[in-house]
Amino acid sequence: MLAKILSGTTIGLDGMLIEVEVDVASRGFPTFNLVGLPNKAVEEAKDRVRTSIINTSFEMPDSRITVNLAPADIPKTGSSFDLPIAIGILAASGMLKKEELEHSLFVGELSLEGKVRSVPGIISISLMAREKNIKTLFVPRENAKEAAMVEDLCIIPINTLADLILHINGQQIIPFFPPVDLETIQNDIKPWEFDFSEIKGQNQAKRAMEIAAAGFHNLHLKGVPGAGKTMLSKAFPSILPPMDKMEILEVSKIYSVNGLINHHGFITKRPFRCPHHTTSRIGLIGGGTNPAPGEISLAHRGVLFLDEFPEFPRSVLEALRQPLEDGIVSISRAAGSVTFPCRFLLLAASNPCQCGYLGHPQKKCQCMPGSVLKYRKKLSGPLLDRIDLHIDVPPVSHEKLTSLAAEESSIKICSRILAARKKQQIRFLKTNIKMNGEMTPKDIKKLCILEDDASQLLKQAITRLSLSARSYFKIIKVARTIADLEQVEKISSPHIAEALQYRAKEDMQL
Repeated sequence: MLAKILSGTTIGLDGMLIEVEVDVASRGFPTFNLVGLPNKAVEEAKDRVRTSIINTSFEMPDSRITVNLAPADIPKTGSSFDLPIAIGILAASGMLKKEELEHSLFVGELSLEGKVRSVPGIISISLMAREKNIKTLFVPRENAKEAAMVEDLCIIPINTLADLILHINGQQIIPFFPPVDLETIQNDIKPWEFDFSEIKGQNQAKRAMEIAAAGFHNLHLKGVPGAGKTMLSKAFPSILPPMDKMEILEVSKIYSVNGLINHHGFITKRPFRCPHHTTSRIGLIGGGTNPAPGEISLAHRGVLFLDEFPEFPRSVLEALRQPLEDGIVSISRAAGSVTFPCRFLLLAASNPCQCGYLGHPQKKCQCMPGSVLKYRKKLSGPLLDRIDLHIDVPPVSHEKLTSLAAEESSIKICSRILAARKKQQIRFLKTNIKMNGEMTPKDIKKLCILEDDASQLLKQAITRLSLSARSYFKIIKVARTIADLEQVEKISSPHIAEALQYRAKEDMQL
């Protein structure tokens, strides 16, 4: 007999519908054939399924079994086909009611004792199922929260193969998993470990971070060792606004494909990724034989923190140039190409020289002029030109370090950022843009109104500093964010002047 079971897999971040066709022949030698471009993990499903069915007190058919994973020209990976293969064998053998299997999708890995284990990519598969008008999803209980994030689906959480068999035959019904309300989740997010109130001094760096968070602008911190660059960076996520419903779904989808979803079943905090400087290009950008998201995609809608910025291999850093501009990264392989989102905020920290003490008020730099120049050349001009804000972080004086005066808290800074974000939300209501940092030159000309004195100041800066076209537009975007923080509509000369000071030094060095 023949049985058809619907299942799914992921290609990149997209779900793909897979038909598991199972034929249990009435004649022939007892063999188990699995076809449809399966990889080693899928091939091993034969042993897991056979043992699982036997240990669930059901009989494994003693005849020729053929399983086809269609479409057959798409490579199949992972262990998520265990459950649909087992259900298909039981249905083709007449042990299950076939009519109960229509318009349902099955995903899950089986243990030898019949337990159903979690698998990656459930959110992508759930979104695909909704598009295909599949109403019921049978998923491992550990994946139920992920699947329940997608609306208009009936999610049935499965603990064991035996429970699923009893449910399909109507002997013991499993209650569906309630939908997840993402809006209530936003109010139950734990605070970050670091707060700006714990950092003494560094008011200028804090101001630059406030602007960066308000408009989602890339930021480069440069200063001597011990000045507080790393601590400032780790406190930075505490001033970022919480993610909205769509952002939670976007980010959770990426983490689900990578199998990095936490016990909550979704990602609620903005990502803060800080890869080590020995990270490879594939680790940072993504890729591999079966292309998977890299660190820049895992930082989508959050922060990618690169500490010791010049210590990263130049080839790795240069690969960031296109993703910083486009917000997506396309990875091409012989089997095809996949695209991952990577709209992240780049936060970089570096020393001024190799020994770290160039420009220190008390400690003397030990580097030769040639080595300082060589160290700075590790960061290319085109890469630095894509960073909106550059700020020097000087060492904190003993007076400020030992002062008992209270510093401004992250909550207070975040309240101003939220107010600025609301203005941006209204401004970009009819567009696909969320923040000032995402504006294109066309959007800037349409949405950013400069007063006459501001326009004149910017023209003078272009001439004197030889600013690039990219720098010109980035200065306007930063000035627009500064104006939003002040809750004003037009960009004036003080806004342009402040935006210029975050680029002028860097542009003169390039």
